[in-house]
Amino acid sequence: MSEEIDSLARRRSNIDTAQVRIRDALCAALGIDEDDLSFAGELIQVRDDEREWEGAAERLLRGFGLALLVPDAHYKVVADWVERQHLGARLVYFHVRSRKAVPGMSLHPQSLVRKLVIKPDSPHYEWLEQELRQRFDVACCDTGEQFRREARAITRAGQIKAPSGRHEKDDRHRIDDRSRYVLGWSNADKLRALRDQRQRLEEKLATLGQRIGEIQQARKELRGRLETLARLEEFTRFADIDWMNLARQIAALTEERARLEAASDTLQELGRQLKAVQDRLGETESKRGEALGRRGEVKSKREEAQELRDQANAAWNATPLDEAQVGRLDRWRAEALGEHQLSVESCDNREQELRKWLQERIDAEDLRLKRLNDRIIKAMAAFKEEFKAETVEMDVSLAALPEYERMLAGLKGDDLPRFESRFKELLNVNTINEIANFNAQLARERETIRERVDFINQSLEAIDYNPGRYIKLVAQPSPDAEIRDFQQDLRACTEGALTGSADEQYSEAKFLQVKAIIDRFRGREGLADADRRWTAKVTDVRNGFLFSASERWRADGAEHEHYSDSGGKSGGQKEKLAYTVLAASLAYQFGLEWGAVRSRSFRFVVIDEAFGRGSDESAQYALRLFQQINLQLLIVTPLQKIHIIEPFVASVGFVHNEGGQDSRLRCLSIEEYRAQKAEASAEKRLAEGAPAP
Repeated sequence: MSEEIDSLARRRSNIDTAQVRIRDALCAALGIDEDDLSFAGELIQVRDDEREWEGAAERLLRGFGLALLVPDAHYKVVADWVERQHLGARLVYFHVRSRKAVPGMSLHPQSLVRKLVIKPDSPHYEWLEQELRQRFDVACCDTGEQFRREARAITRAGQIKAPSGRHEKDDRHRIDDRSRYVLGWSNADKLRALRDQRQRLEEKLATLGQRIGEIQQARKELRGRLETLARLEEFTRFADIDWMNLARQIAALTEERARLEAASDTLQELGRQLKAVQDRLGETESKRGEALGRRGEVKSKREEAQELRDQANAAWNATPLDEAQVGRLDRWRAEALGEHQLSVESCDNREQELRKWLQERIDAEDLRLKRLNDRIIKAMAAFKEEFKAETVEMDVSLAALPEYERMLAGLKGDDLPRFESRFKELLNVNTINEIANFNAQLARERETIRERVDFINQSLEAIDYNPGRYIKLVAQPSPDAEIRDFQQDLRACTEGALTGSADEQYSEAKFLQVKAIIDRFRGREGLADADRRWTAKVTDVRNGFLFSASERWRADGAEHEHYSDSGGKSGGQKEKLAYTVLAASLAYQFGLEWGAVRSRSFRFVVIDEAFGRGSDESAQYALRLFQQINLQLLIVTPLQKIHIIEPFVASVGFVHNEGGQDSRLRCLSIEEYRAQKAEASAEKRLAEGAPAP
């Protein structure tokens, strides 16, 4: 019971500990979260306002409540694990799969299911609801007459009736025994009931223990009296147990002896001498024992000393030392031990002291070597970080030390320091020149974008976006902080390159500014992904502009409305603005002169899924716009939009795919299409009985 209480205190459900142990073992073996494998009882409980039926519900649903709910995702591995294991207990589990609700299933007005509630956040809510409806739709009967009348019924006392006529009432346990309840997601009541039950059992056990102790004490006393009575059977005569007569004789003899000793001086003197001799004999025996002990100790020490001497001779003979080694050991011994006197007994202690002193010296040297090793490794790492290209194949370890030594020897052999100033001069000049060229290239590309926007604006100015108004694209510098900082850094690298002194131009600080930019282009250690995104952003000159559209009056160029984005506009307005910019961009792309009719330029455009979702007005606006710039169009559109493009095309091609595996194409001129369309309309009207137009 204590184990059950401890288990309940660590969780919130009412499920028996034996079942929880099986689930814990299963989850640990398969790596499944315990929340994914719930017991049915953890997700069901009786409503607070129906607690009078709680005992009956527990009795009916106990088996189902102890069943494990296994989702479809874990079903295979759980079934295999259960098959392989000897559980040592009974386990019931359900394969939980989503299923459609059975229509027409209505509950009895007094069904037990109506008195239950399912945990709202459970992923198995629908499955449990259907399962309860199918298995436990029993009528809760308040009277015996109703119980006899219903096909499936249950009483508050726990009597259950099945449609087959089977009746059951299991009173092996009290129906209100909360220690056996398994339903609900709070075990406070069950825990309280078990603790009360344990307290009652402990009190009863203490009472029984006290009673057993009293009985055992009485039994012990009776056994002692019985043994005493049994020993009396050994004596057949009273004289055998007449101790008072013997006591009187002893007292009389003792008194007589005292009188004789008091009457004789010689006897008293002999007694004193006997006592003195006995005392001396005791002292002599004590001294003899001490002497024998010392003799044994001396003999034992002699044997130990001889054994140590033999061991020392064997060690010396096994590994003889030369004079230099002996002298080194003597110096170490004198340094470690100072002035001392060796004896057989002190050799072991002196050896341990010398070993300790040597070990401390070894540890100190190891620590010094470790620190030196760390400094060397740190210096290698710093060198490798500073010269990544030259050390890409070199490791940061002592094993790679020969490679660093060879590099140092090469540097000394090449006498590179002699060319340092010239190398630095060329490096700074070339690097700054390259940065200046790079900055100039970006500036040219930005200027190209401005020129293209101006060119597109020329086309836009010829298009009437609204009566009397046209659209103008505006390219403003982007306010993005990263792009602005990058442009400032590029300018800072080249400032003073033409007007400053030589020292200022080729200063170390100037080179470090360039190096910081190059390092970000290459990707710094630990920041490679962020630097890659930054490089793509700042080197794409399109990101340096913030594009918008300005609707202006053609009469005076005054702005009517500014479009920073298409937010807040209707779908038709967004489409119209997009088509306007698209037409102007196509004119720029093909190099068209606005209004030029005769031209040998290539201007073929394919528009796929054209105008499928847009409004008819915006589609017609786009087609008129494309017609103005004389684009050669191939439009792919569904049939419901063909009436929009019909006035703007010269021929049509119908694609038909019967069954999805046989595509067919039929091409018609627009005149043939209109003729067949009119013929089909006439046939349809005749079929419907309508007069021809």
